[in-house]
Amino acid sequence: MTHPTEQFHDAPVFDADQHMYETPDALLKYLPEQYKSKVQFVQVGRHTRIAILGKITDYMPNPTFERVAAPGAHERFYSGQNPQGLTMREMSGRGIEAPLGSRNPDDRIVELDKQGVDSCLNYPTLANLVEHSAAEDPELTAAIIHALNQWMLEHWGFSHENRIYSTPVLTLGIVDNALRELEYILENGAKVALIKPAPVKGYKGWRSPALPEFDAFWREVESSGLPIVLHASQPPLQEYIEKWEPANTHNAFEMSAFKWTALGHREIADMLTSLICHGTLTRFPKLRIASVENGSSWIKPLFDDLQSTYHKMPQNFPEHPHEVFRRNCWVSPFWEGSVADVVDTIGWDKVMFGSDWPHPEGLETPKGYFKYAEGMDERRTYDFMGDNARRFIGLPIANPDPAALLPPQLANA
Repeated sequence: MTHPTEQFHDAPVFDADQHMYETPDALLKYLPEQYKSKVQFVQVGRHTRIAILGKITDYMPNPTFERVAAPGAHERFYSGQNPQGLTMREMSGRGIEAPLGSRNPDDRIVELDKQGVDSCLNYPTLANLVEHSAAEDPELTAAIIHALNQWMLEHWGFSHENRIYSTPVLTLGIVDNALRELEYILENGAKVALIKPAPVKGYKGWRSPALPEFDAFWREVESSGLPIVLHASQPPLQEYIEKWEPANTHNAFEMSAFKWTALGHREIADMLTSLICHGTLTRFPKLRIASVENGSSWIKPLFDDLQSTYHKMPQNFPEHPHEVFRRNCWVSPFWEGSVADVVDTIGWDKVMFGSDWPHPEGLETPKGYFKYAEGMDERRTYDFMGDNARRFIGLPIANPDPAALLPPQLANA
């Protein structure tokens, strides 16, 4: 390990967590006519809100993204440097016009060059609220997601100049629809796809997408080699939390201390527990699953719980759950989180850097991460800042000779 001020900074960065800001067209342009009355952008006083199935959501305070909080505006909040007790809204100020690089691929290339970033995974933002808000109508959910993917393909492409890898969304509520959507995105060159870490609502009610009834979908994903990202979205536990503290707002900028603490990151732990305990990752051992923007503080408690359960009922596990996780799962911790904690639990080859640009909870610029870096030698900087993400999506690594960066006694380990 090296001191952060002496750290090697020149590894080509593959940012595993960047975002686009969609326009309203993203949901509406290709949405079939019979569904358009169920997805509306409405005016509430001076503000535009999105209403799905007649219910207005304020989960995203400005779903048109005409003005947004600046990239990194909340950095002091998330890094715990907020002695004045400012709220996120106070930190946001008046906002700015959405950065051009968040709106279209050509300007994103310019932005990546300015950032010194080689490539990125590029996730939708508005999509985060769709499956939660449309859940009561699984056919509507599938229709909105397909419309979004059509728009994303047209506007961003799924792989732009082999540098911007935008992530179409797959929703599993109706398995046949999920299979058709998977075929659609693969035919159009998707290199990676996004799935919400949550139960899904289908004709049978709420279900884990890791139950055997979804095996036809996971079999095709494994066969295609498509990596899957489980990215944080509107929390599926929201209704439960509101039994403790009724909501005045769903806006994260105004979340109470209770909700901030209680919501935690239970959804990603539950999703991966289901994929392991319901056997999906054993039945399909070549699946590649990544957790992005879900933090990492949940990993050690999950490993402890899985170990305890394994000792109590080993007959329920054809493989040790820790080994399943380490084989199939990658993690991108929060930029302010502990990389070392993740590495100690799952290994160096499964941890990926993500900046969350251009979101206010992210970093103003991805290389700003180095002021929070815990200290990594040259090889580990190559791994964390890019090569592990390249391994995840099946791209050549940037480090030309990883063994050459190891001490001689470890070069053949």
